[in-house]
Amino acid sequence: MFTKVIKDDSLCRKCGFCATVNRCLNSQCVSCLACYLACPYEARRIVLDESPRKMINVIVDGVPYYVPERITIKEALRLCGYEVGIYPDEGIIQAPCSSGGCWSCAVIANGEVVRACLTGVKDGMKISTDTRHIMPLRIIHGPEPHTVGGKATPWFEEKGRRYIEVAIWTAGCNLRCRSCQNYSVTYDNSSKPISPIEAAREITYYRRIYGVKGMAISGGEPTLNRRWLIEYFRELRRLNPDKGARLHLDSNGTLLTPAYIDELVEAGANNIGVEPKGIRVETFMNITGITDRSLAERYLKTSWEAVKYLVDNYRDKVYIGVGIPYNSAFMSLEELAEIGDKINSIDPEVQVCVLDYFPTFRRREIKRPRYKEMLKVREILNGRGLKYVIVQTIYGHVGP
Repeated sequence: MFTKVIKDDSLCRKCGFCATVNRCLNSQCVSCLACYLACPYEARRIVLDESPRKMINVIVDGVPYYVPERITIKEALRLCGYEVGIYPDEGIIQAPCSSGGCWSCAVIANGEVVRACLTGVKDGMKISTDTRHIMPLRIIHGPEPHTVGGKATPWFEEKGRRYIEVAIWTAGCNLRCRSCQNYSVTYDNSSKPISPIEAAREITYYRRIYGVKGMAISGGEPTLNRRWLIEYFRELRRLNPDKGARLHLDSNGTLLTPAYIDELVEAGANNIGVEPKGIRVETFMNITGITDRSLAERYLKTSWEAVKYLVDNYRDKVYIGVGIPYNSAFMSLEELAEIGDKINSIDPEVQVCVLDYFPTFRRREIKRPRYKEMLKVREILNGRGLKYVIVQTIYGHVGP
């Protein structure tokens, strides 16, 4: 059974997102689903494609196979028996974002480095899955100066300064949050990708321009392309050997296994924020758009275990922050209190930053939490024994 994606003109707002940010790379639909995932107004629909298609020849790692035409390289690899994973240490290749921004699924096709999740197969195509000798790539936005920082920016650092850190944002995410707060970055598959060496040099340059300690990477989801991220932090540490340098990672935590955390800390990350999307699986699925319950359970478990692993093993080496997304449209104050209890059981002194999710992307109907509502959120979390709680409000950060 094959599918294709069509445009629903009744929903299309002609916003230009599919022409400028998340663009199709193929002359015919190969059902990569990138446009379906990225359209802010959900004007793309998946339909059955019953049109005839022929079998074509591809050569993968020197072995010939026959696969259907009008499919992605990623799908062709699956049909050839290759495991395509989401977690960094699972599968021959990893394709966690499926929208083209993270470049984790890069392969060599006819001598060119391409993204397997977006690129259609062609008759006679020669594909190599071994890219170890090629510099990893990724789409980023920035660097830009930041006035308040992220989830793990120390609350006490340099209050009163105009800028507190410089940041870059990575394209691609493994979650499908309908209220994605940074969707124009998350779903960007058309900007030119750069190497981790280039990214580290860029952000180091801007650190010196703005005279800050912190250099943050956020997203999207930075952890999707493991090799890129590890090489980025290694180069960043080489360029910034001073003790005051904050090498800051903000992540949703869903892929942060203990081995991955160990490698990040060894590479130089000394400032890590993790944002579990709730504590109840139903809430996690509602926020993230992950419809596979078993995958949602695994993601949620991994993110909370990442917080605990960081606290248990790196409390003295890494400044740790925990982010909580909040909006009454998807999280009750009762669940917020449960989250407070969970964090308290791990470490009541870990920094907690509550993000007031605002209407955007595919959830434009919700209302941004009021200022007094966010103060109530802070009061609840303080009441659960948490010492350092910051809440993001329409007027700026409040706390601790």
